[in-house]
Amino acid sequence: MKKLYHGSTLNIERIDLTKSRPNKDFGQGFYLSADHRQAWRMGEFKALTEGGTAVMNTYLFDECLMTSGDLKVLTFDGYTREWAEFIFLNRNNKTIEPAHDYDIVYGPIANDRVGLQISKYDAGDITLEQLLENLKYMKGVTFQYYFGTERAISKLQKI
Repeated sequence: MKKLYHGSTLNIERIDLTKSRPNKDFGQGFYLSADHRQAWRMGEFKALTEGGTAVMNTYLFDECLMTSGDLKVLTFDGYTREWAEFIFLNRNNKTIEPAHDYDIVYGPIANDRVGLQISKYDAGDITLEQLLENLKYMKGVTFQYYFGTERAISKLQKI
């Protein structure tokens, strides 16, 4: 079992996907990190921008489910063309329907520095190839887990 963390300003006893924000990296869903420090920083950022106090929510997850076939899973090992296109698909989704049907997505976070490069691409200032080349040199790549369905959420055990 792997520990996953979700930094917030709330102690989340029951995950409600309808309260998740749309147009995030992998779509509207519940995001977690295996990196305790990264999740804590997200909780601190939320507290700073939205008020409240940072809270760490910790869950256990059986990573064997990522390859068991029980869930529909998409994995990105790094900043690739496919990852960038998937980010654009989700961030630019103008409908209330999800842009994909994956239960879980695992891949790099498009943090502020990455977001700047994505904005340059969206504005037409750089090509997709230049975007990916620029991302190659980013330091401290952090990965995130997206849980986007009730089926996926049911596999998390709060501790």
